[in-house]
Amino acid sequence: MSSVIPALRSDGHVTFQVRHRCKRRPLALHPLFRWRNLIGCCRSVCLHTCRGRSVCLSLSLPNSIVLRASRTRLELKMVSPAIALAFLPLLLTLIIRYRYYFVLLYRAVLIRWVRDCLTGLSREERAFQYILTHATPGDAQSILDTFDRWCSTVEFISNIGPKKGKILDRLLQEHCPITVLELGTHCGYSTVRMARSLPIGARIYSIEMDERNAQVAEKIIRLAGFDDDMVELIVRPSDEVISRLREDYGVERLDLVFMDHWKRCYLPDLQLLEGSGLLGEGSIILADNVIFPGAPNFLRHARRSGLYEVRVHRATLEYIRGIRDGMAELTFLGIK
Repeated sequence: MSSVIPALRSDGHVTFQVRHRCKRRPLALHPLFRWRNLIGCCRSVCLHTCRGRSVCLSLSLPNSIVLRASRTRLELKMVSPAIALAFLPLLLTLIIRYRYYFVLLYRAVLIRWVRDCLTGLSREERAFQYILTHATPGDAQSILDTFDRWCSTVEFISNIGPKKGKILDRLLQEHCPITVLELGTHCGYSTVRMARSLPIGARIYSIEMDERNAQVAEKIIRLAGFDDDMVELIVRPSDEVISRLREDYGVERLDLVFMDHWKRCYLPDLQLLEGSGLLGEGSIILADNVIFPGAPNFLRHARRSGLYEVRVHRATLEYIRGIRDGMAELTFLGIK
């Protein structure tokens, strides 16, 4: 068994002794070993065996070293609050400057996590329950308004929202598309918004890869009064559907493509559309959230390819006024 025993000697040194009890009695006393200037600060190290079946290791330190260490610890205790106070203005500046991002983190992550644990339902399912009890069935505008109210005051969902939705409404009124492809149905908000503005005979092919979200979206779309002839919901990854649209669904041309799915898929899916021959001259591709979270590779390709007339509509993130965002409107010019 070992023990450490500190002691203050009369000559001003502090001695630390490590004693270890031996099981066997030593045959003879070991000589005294002395090592000067151990690690630059110790005066002596003594190793010998005592008569009482113990091994003694004595480490003698000058008193000045001990006082210096105590003074250093005191200075550190005094400096730490000063460092904290020095960083306080920087911290306050960051909080004020990025306060909207903290609000987004709180509403989109923390509140969602807590309510997921408390209710056992997904955020999309909670939104559907709210719409079911507060909106008027068959009234698309009532469902959209209820959805906006829930996203603004209860929980955050990254729908296109009312402000950017007006850009989509304007494009639908100007071009009157007949065949629409939506990449990323999510809860069905943008699907309902497009379906209410399309002419008779138009059709929306809406793609959602998450089966649980697709179930919620289908309930909301049907609650708004749109059947399978108007909106066909496809639960598969977007890259698989795009390559099979002509063979499996008989689509010859896409008049409007609305992208609001994973941002990293924007560019690969756009290139698939270019290679599929489904884009004709004048076809519109509208991509949401190209500034935040952002799709820089998508925008770079659209501008450098020479295939599109590119226009970016500046806006703010849906339901969060202080975060800048935008929608990219691409007009296909045809393959040269």
